[in-house]
Amino acid sequence: MIVYDTIKKYTDTFSNKTQHPLISLVDFNQSTPLPRVKFTLSFYAIILKETHCGELRYGNQYYDYAEGTMVFFGPGQIIANEPEGELHQPYGKALVFHPDLIKGTSLGKQIHEYSFFSYQSHEALHLSEKEREIVTTCFGNVATEVGQNIDRHSKELLVANLELLLKYCSRFYDRQFITREHANHGIIEQFEQKLSAYLVGEKLRMDGVPTVAYFAHALHLSPNYFGDLIKKETGKSALEFIQLKLIDLAKERIFDTSKSISEISYELGFKYPQHFTRFFKQQVGATPIEYRSALN
Repeated sequence: MIVYDTIKKYTDTFSNKTQHPLISLVDFNQSTPLPRVKFTLSFYAIILKETHCGELRYGNQYYDYAEGTMVFFGPGQIIANEPEGELHQPYGKALVFHPDLIKGTSLGKQIHEYSFFSYQSHEALHLSEKEREIVTTCFGNVATEVGQNIDRHSKELLVANLELLLKYCSRFYDRQFITREHANHGIIEQFEQKLSAYLVGEKLRMDGVPTVAYFAHALHLSPNYFGDLIKKETGKSALEFIQLKLIDLAKERIFDTSKSISEISYELGFKYPQHFTRFFKQQVGATPIEYRSALN
């Protein structure tokens, strides 16, 4: 596996000149044919694809990655370019920037909000022609600024252009969630079915309260993409959705006065009754005992 620990090492691979140690726009078209390899980055990468150039895989899943699409990688991700070892001519562009560039800036504090850097399979951004023109303009603005002589305004302008690009990408992803609404509804239905099955089966008692990551994995999605999709479609986060279903089930169980609150808490996947009591009060405004008393 190749480890790209510096921007220079990455740009050199594709026969590009390194104009700035912390940020660069890489034109893959300048490269000679290269073997497909598994690699990891120590920096962020935004890749705009211009033509079909193989399959990118993260973990065990393939990116939904065709002409006119973008993918985003965060530091530390391991990416396979398949089939490994095969020579290919790369096409497209990559905007790569090191975390050190944005340290101490507003973007540095907010970079985690751009959750698409952790998206995985079938989650690439598919651009319309107009959107692609906007992205290309943003790439060009960054390239122009990188080509300037470094002065006291350089970092501020580079980060501002990066932030503008990422805000556009967020807008385009919002549009994509809407235009793929039919497919998204299928995912919501599957999520609801899997959640219901989990809550009424033995897994709740045996394995505990389900996590967002559990259902994302079951649906072959990254937790971030899954969470964003649920939020866009339902107005609630995936965690809130799970908690609401769990509270509804808890209220039903509390009706059964033949069972103690402790027994009910264990059935609902809580290791300790006090954790269930705290959770129930946060959600309902009353403890399980107070809620049961009010019902009676």
